[in-house]
Amino acid sequence: MKKWGKTAFISVCAGFLNGLFGSGGGIIAVPLFKKSGLSVKEAHATALLMMFFLSMVSAGLYLYEGRLSFGDALGFLPGGVIGAVLASIFFRRMNPALLRKIFGGFVTFSAARMLWGIISEWI
Repeated sequence: MKKWGKTAFISVCAGFLNGLFGSGGGIIAVPLFKKSGLSVKEAHATALLMMFFLSMVSAGLYLYEGRLSFGDALGFLPGGVIGAVLASIFFRRMNPALLRKIFGGFVTFSAARMLWGIISEWI
């Protein structure tokens, strides 16, 4: 697959997951960006930028459909902004190997929670 094909594949997968799960596209975007030749930090930063724009599109579509409540989100925004600023400060100083381990831990934790939810429905 040529470079433009990889880029198209990454963007379609990330956009689909973002719309479906709400920023879940980063889970697939980061590893795929790394495979396409970006460093660990470049992959994370690029995924964040991409998720920002994809989230805006998704939020706009949900707003159009009447499924978005600004009132519910408002209480979470100040803490989210503070968390994002703190993360960007730590990100600059963080060792790429540690960043990769933390990301892998979150992906593993998320997968385990999803799996547990499925198993508990069967029991």
